[in-house]
Amino acid sequence: MPKRKDLKCVLIIGSGPIIIGQACEFDYSGSQSLRSLREDGVKTILINSNPATIMTDPSMADHVYLKPLTTKSLVEILQAHPDIDAVLPTMGGQTALNLCIEADEKGIWKDFDVEIIGVDIDAINITEDREKFRVLLEKIGIPVAPSKTATSYLKGKEIAQEFGFPLVIRPSFTLGGTGASFVHKKEDFDTLLTRGLEASPIHEVLIDKALLGWKEYELELLRDKNDNVVIICTIENMDPMGVHTGDSITVAPAMTLSDTTFQRMRDMAIKMMRSIGDFAGGCNVQFAVSPDEKEDIIGIEINPRVSRSSALASKATGYPIAKIATKLALGYTLDELDNQITKSTSALFEPTLDYVIVKIPRWNFDKFEGSDRTLGLQMKSVGEVMGIGRSFQEALHKATQSLEIKRNGLGADGKGYKDYDLIIEKLTNPSWDRVFVIYDAIQIGIPLSRIHEITKIDMWFLKQYEELHYLEKEISSYSIESLPKDLLLEAKQKGFADRQIAHMLDCWESEVYKKRDELGVKRIYKLVDTCAAEFRALTPYYYSTFEDEIETADGQRYLDNESKTSDKKKIVVLGSGPNRIGQGIEFDYCCVHGVLAAAECGYETIMINCNPETVSTDFDTADKLYFEPVFWEHIYDIIRHEKPEGVIVQLGGQTALKLAEKLDKYGINIIGTSFESLDLAEDRGSFSTLLKENNIPYPEFGVAETAEEALKLSDHLNFPILVRPSYVLGGQGMKIVINKEELEEHVVDLLRKIPNNKLLLDHYLDGAIEAEADAICDGENVYIIGIMEHIEPCGIHSGDSNATLPPFNLGEFVLQQIKDHTHKIALALNTVGLINIQFAIKDDIVYIIEANPRASRTVPFIAKAYGEPYVNYATKVMLREKKVTDFQFKPKLDGYAIKQPVFSFNKFPNVNKNLGPEMKSTGEGILFIESLKDDQFYELYTRRKMYLSK
Repeated sequence: MPKRKDLKCVLIIGSGPIIIGQACEFDYSGSQSLRSLREDGVKTILINSNPATIMTDPSMADHVYLKPLTTKSLVEILQAHPDIDAVLPTMGGQTALNLCIEADEKGIWKDFDVEIIGVDIDAINITEDREKFRVLLEKIGIPVAPSKTATSYLKGKEIAQEFGFPLVIRPSFTLGGTGASFVHKKEDFDTLLTRGLEASPIHEVLIDKALLGWKEYELELLRDKNDNVVIICTIENMDPMGVHTGDSITVAPAMTLSDTTFQRMRDMAIKMMRSIGDFAGGCNVQFAVSPDEKEDIIGIEINPRVSRSSALASKATGYPIAKIATKLALGYTLDELDNQITKSTSALFEPTLDYVIVKIPRWNFDKFEGSDRTLGLQMKSVGEVMGIGRSFQEALHKATQSLEIKRNGLGADGKGYKDYDLIIEKLTNPSWDRVFVIYDAIQIGIPLSRIHEITKIDMWFLKQYEELHYLEKEISSYSIESLPKDLLLEAKQKGFADRQIAHMLDCWESEVYKKRDELGVKRIYKLVDTCAAEFRALTPYYYSTFEDEIETADGQRYLDNESKTSDKKKIVVLGSGPNRIGQGIEFDYCCVHGVLAAAECGYETIMINCNPETVSTDFDTADKLYFEPVFWEHIYDIIRHEKPEGVIVQLGGQTALKLAEKLDKYGINIIGTSFESLDLAEDRGSFSTLLKENNIPYPEFGVAETAEEALKLSDHLNFPILVRPSYVLGGQGMKIVINKEELEEHVVDLLRKIPNNKLLLDHYLDGAIEAEADAICDGENVYIIGIMEHIEPCGIHSGDSNATLPPFNLGEFVLQQIKDHTHKIALALNTVGLINIQFAIKDDIVYIIEANPRASRTVPFIAKAYGEPYVNYATKVMLREKKVTDFQFKPKLDGYAIKQPVFSFNKFPNVNKNLGPEMKSTGEGILFIESLKDDQFYELYTRRKMYLSK
């Protein structure tokens, strides 16, 4: 039965600004869904307040509304579009579902005769209301943990008395484990119960017996209206129950599950999905399994929507869950749809993996001084990476290399812990670096049985670690000259990086690379093909691995490389790796536009990235996708294989920019601004010399490499002084100090954390106004795409400031200085592409804070506010296909647009929430106002005084 003919216009609700617990995986799902609807000729209307995402690009839907996610906005949209037939709320995470429920309760959908598709309100209510869900599971015979609901403090105390400790408190209707906690001791119960009741919008919590140490699994399901159900992916959490699944290291396919238990789990998942309502779409089901021979299964929860895990499952299997779920919501059945990768099998075909996926979360605890860094029921990670390999060990290593936390993989980099007590403490209290600490524990001789007893991580995973340790020991007994080929091949097959092998052999990374080349230990590429190569895949989505040579009957030897290269001109775009504070989804937006613009110029496009949540890693965004760490060795091998015309580094944030030096050294063409110019802008000393030569004012400064030099400098710089390291992102390590004592303490701390770094000391312009500009330059012409004035004063990181476009309080004289400085700097740096410059304005003089010749956080915001595809233009300029003067710029904006930061402090209750030079926001929204008399602007502006009075 084909799709419904009566659905001609569909409203999609997005997920709003990025917060911890709800990140850009919903941007990916929503983007796929919009494309899926358009394929079927359905008109699409989108509401989402996030300016940084590709989802809110004007090209994505017929009408994009960058409005706050409120029922008031929904009513405005429904009045403007009486032709909307249905709303699809399952693509925007919990935010979209909660808004859909609120609109339903207010009768809005009924008033406008709009049908909810893809989910059933009753299904949401059953799954979100923990008590109803528990009753339902008992009714259908699915075991659950002993639990009871409390709607008051007193009731909670009674339940605790009945169950005893440890307990779990889970608030109803929350996301990312907000307000959830473990209670190990009676004395903590009162505080944690109060926190849980306050976190729930209906002041209700479920208190259940803690299943500590049980294994945790997730299944991703799809169901059509004929009740066909497919299980797309089974994901196993390496961390046992007790760590939120968003903070867990997860593995697909499941590694330690017996087949009989897997079949029971499948049956239970299907039964659960069928019991919560009659809807067609996606579902995520979580189970706990007892870690003994009985393998008892307990149902934990079910989400009747696409989730964080469905983005991961889509990338892991190559099966686009959101795209197919949208088709099912339109009335298609699974057997009518094609598998998107083979194009020859049906979507009713369950994916089979002949590779292993490992996802590791990425945290940002350094941004939250004093935060509790242990992992628990409340999600704390800000992003994630995914590694694909032929074995668990290879995938685990690739994922650890993708994290960008200055580690080269597990062990073999001189950064492991040696202290027994510290290791035991980190194993006991799950921490962000436990994935590395397990290896350290094995290295100092702690037996696996003890590690298992403390962590409850399955013995199979620990044995995989132990094998890596033995291999490292064996390799360490050789030198680079004597290392045999079979041992080098084994190390590469198990994911060890050349840098790690060099560490073991006490030689240079380049020597290991050379040895590999000589011995023919070469990286090859395999397709992600959804069906273990049973059918031919037509989608160019690759991961790398190492294999022994294959010998044919006639004695020919070869390596089976599935990535065939073409003769076309090629461009590589380096992605931005995992999301983190200071580098978020705005760079994914830029990378996607960069890929599309390069394709428009006739290039074959190649994307390299390791972030499973994003649109840039969708298998059909670029002509070829390499799902690999944005890590030198992997990139260099891909470049040698593909031989591109060049590499675009300025769209992938600091991650890609940091690789420019290596690319330049190896003679690889950097598209756009050259490495010399990028480096000149990063090196504070050289940059200031450039400003001096061009008569451009900047705050008095000096460069120090030791605490002593810093103290000497402070004598003539005058306090307050802004201390900042070179080559960092999101204001990492920046601080304003007001006396010598503070200065010394901060400098010593910085040099310990970031050794051999040059520190820049600026006289801080107290009470100055901050502004920034983004521009496109082709080496000769400069076009300023936007000038923004910050509501917060200078000293609050630009990512944490409310940025107003156009400026609201800068006179002509000041604006002219900003324009002149921007033109001069862009040309002096020989910029080809984008540049972002930040200014401090005091006594009508415009000083330069810094310049970044790359895409910035604000470029997508300006593009959305003015309705112009600036990244597309900038990419064509970088490729030398166009000059700035070839474009007709026609920005359109009535009134003002404000970029509003969003924080996730609720995940860290005891943290200092004061803002300063180090960025803390996790996302942003966009607010349009008609005039400065708007109440919302007035409220923001009055807050400025709060910062100035310090």
